Amino acid sequence: MKFLAKIVLTTALFSGVAQAGLVVIVNPSGPDTLSKSQVSKLYLGKSKRLPSGEKVKVFERANGSAERQAFHAAITGKSESQLQAYWSRLIFTGKGKPPKILGSASLIKNQVAANSAAIGYIDEADVDGSVKVLFKL
Repeated sequence: MKFLAKIVLTTALFSGVAQAGLVVIVNPSGPDTLSKSQVSKLYLGKSKRLPSGEKVKVFERANGSAERQAFHAAITGKSESQLQAYWSRLIFTGKGKPPKILGSASLIKNQVAANSAAIGYIDEADVDGSVKVLFKL
């Protein structure tokens, strides 16, 4: 039993480390701030525009990735299966389209850097001057 408790504790510690490094990024000419609620609405398709009025391009990590799971746990409060059900329902009814999925942090960073109305999330270690950090999870 003690062995199982150590495994659970170790897993919790490492998953916390992975979460601590994620940051929400935008283009340097994008908004200076967005609230957690605003980011959640963008990632759930409830809002389609930045505060400036520009139509936003939302970029997402691949299904099942640790970054995606940590991001949605912290921002939208949804699990992978809840997200899948949520988007399936919106797509079926024609009321929404999920964020564009990109396979790596570098792809997300490059797309956000190239588009003034884009948002994404990456590990803080991948941030450089081509993007602006809105906040750290």
